[in-house]
Amino acid sequence: MRFARTLQTVDVHCAGEIGRVITGGVLNIPGATMAEKLLHLNTVDDSLRRWLCSEPRSGPAGSFCLLLPACDPAADVGLIVLQPDQAHAMSGSNAMCATTALLETGMIPMVEPVSVVTFDTAAGLVKATATCQGGKVVKVTLDMPPSFVTRQDAVIETPEWGTLRYDLCFGGVFYALVDVDQIGLTITPENARALAMTGVDLRNRIAAVEPALHPTTPALHGLAYVMFRAREADGSLRTCTTLRPGRVDRSPCGTGSNSNMASAHARGRVRPGDVVTSRSIIGGEFVTEFVAETTVGPYPATQNRVSGQAWIYGISQIGLDPSDPFPQGFTLSDTWGS
Repeated sequence: MRFARTLQTVDVHCAGEIGRVITGGVLNIPGATMAEKLLHLNTVDDSLRRWLCSEPRSGPAGSFCLLLPACDPAADVGLIVLQPDQAHAMSGSNAMCATTALLETGMIPMVEPVSVVTFDTAAGLVKATATCQGGKVVKVTLDMPPSFVTRQDAVIETPEWGTLRYDLCFGGVFYALVDVDQIGLTITPENARALAMTGVDLRNRIAAVEPALHPTTPALHGLAYVMFRAREADGSLRTCTTLRPGRVDRSPCGTGSNSNMASAHARGRVRPGDVVTSRSIIGGEFVTEFVAETTVGPYPATQNRVSGQAWIYGISQIGLDPSDPFPQGFTLSDTWGS
């Protein structure tokens, strides 16, 4: 056996959402900042993401957490999230997976009862405070990037549902937040396929007319996801983020929970100190605390903390044989859709 390259991963899930943390095999990515590195991955050299995230080495579900040397001296490590559609600036569930992997494998020494890991991301510094007991990370609380609404009650005309309303929000990436009753579905496991395909289709329609411009960082431009949401009887939010090519987030979604707090703030429904529980399609929970008001460019913004837990389930080594006919992987419509 001879490999042209190898990578090592610690395989983690956060409330069911897979985040495979790359712990060896990538030295760095070109760029002086994490935003420049993100832009390089998405516009110059996408080969690493395609090699890892496509078949036969992976599939539509899950992400790879790319750990890099931090550009900001205030951070411990850089983080970029590789997904089947592109590289993304930030993900709450994946940051929780990365925190858990770093501490439970000893890459960063664990201190009980509390350990802190600071990530350098293209969306800014993210401090992860890990509650640790008996060598296990039992909770991760993320100080998220400021979240803000750029368009409230924006509309798109659809032949299926008529006028559909959404809030365009940034919570680490851009979301279109859509109340799910507008499409006649509920956020339940049996509706996962319909939600996934509808959400990706809506994302593509909205992205075609909505540039989703970040006021300070061009590398963050562009709509990433549609998140469906519904209010539960106990006051929590049932959420369903839909991801290209066509699946739903298994976790309650950290950057989406961050965005939802900004949306609620824009409507005057929350104030600093309030706490909101987000519940996923399979029942996992994140807790979001509204810490303080702030601004990003011209937009009022919320500073939030999102908490959840992740679990290691494996350790892998991924190799590329020089004669492998699929060095960049492949996708087929039977599992990847159109």
